[in-house]
Amino acid sequence: MIDLRSDTVTTPTDGMRHAMMDAEVGDDVFCEDPTVNELEDKVSELFGIEAGLFVPSGTMGNQISIKILTEPGDEILIEKKGHIFNYEGGAASFISSVQLQTLAGHRGKLTAEMLHDRIRGKFMWEPNTRVIAVENSTNKGGGACYTKSELEELRAFADDHGLKIHLDGARLWNAIAATNIDPAFFGKVADTISVCFSKGLGAPVGSMVLSSGENIRRARRFRKMLGGGMRQVGMLAAAANYAIDHHWSKLEDDHRRAKELAELINACSKLQIDTESVETNIVIFVLMEEKAESALKKLEERGVRMVPFGPQTIRATFHYQVTDEDLEHVIRVMKGLFN
Repeated sequence: MIDLRSDTVTTPTDGMRHAMMDAEVGDDVFCEDPTVNELEDKVSELFGIEAGLFVPSGTMGNQISIKILTEPGDEILIEKKGHIFNYEGGAASFISSVQLQTLAGHRGKLTAEMLHDRIRGKFMWEPNTRVIAVENSTNKGGGACYTKSELEELRAFADDHGLKIHLDGARLWNAIAATNIDPAFFGKVADTISVCFSKGLGAPVGSMVLSSGENIRRARRFRKMLGGGMRQVGMLAAAANYAIDHHWSKLEDDHRRAKELAELINACSKLQIDTESVETNIVIFVLMEEKAESALKKLEERGVRMVPFGPQTIRATFHYQVTDEDLEHVIRVMKGLFN
């Protein structure tokens, strides 16, 4: 079965398993796991930011970031396709007592221009706008990436209006591979970053919150409150470290395969796609003559798994355990079904 449902479906390689088995461990709640400490130092240095905190998931990373940037009653500006709004179970309101003001951007991205009339807090009956949340690359936006100038404009806007920026970097590694932006740039434009190891990089578990030293000290307490204090977790940190060293370089191949599938889809009379929209490893396309549910069943019967992204929309996501031979099979299947 060729699994294109998500880049979270990968399994550890033999090399990653060996790295996990050989990891030196300690109690991370006491900050005594040397492998975790090494990873936190490595990633925070890579992104040009003061400190990092290893957490179990991207959702926890996002929610801890929101918690350290806001007070109850505050408001966050976010594009309506954002993961924090769509896929985190209303956690921002439950955990931090803040609300999300959604905006209709382009492919999941915000611009400084669209934020000008959205800041609130002038009147006592309004919430205080506190944070701009951006996602890079975008999930529901089909893997779209921010440019340096777009993020610089958002940073300037935030500074002018006393706002913070949180960067949901669930697929930030993909965005870096696609744009060739220096990772340290993101540490300059964001106050907090949540970066994931279990998507494109293929680690089994884990994300990291990146921010100032003071923010990370507060984040460590909130992680404990949320049940994220993980004791001898060096084995998982070793997997993340291995993934950075061995799998990051493979993301460009994922992007190439995604573009090849998009070209095939564009040639199928029963499908529709904007090939220019495929920037990274995500391919979102529309069925012209049937529902996603029936099309997905036919695909799975032929050894290909994808996921619905709307009544007649499907998403395919590439990862490093999908080979060129797998792609050839997917293309044959798609031709047979949708030409």
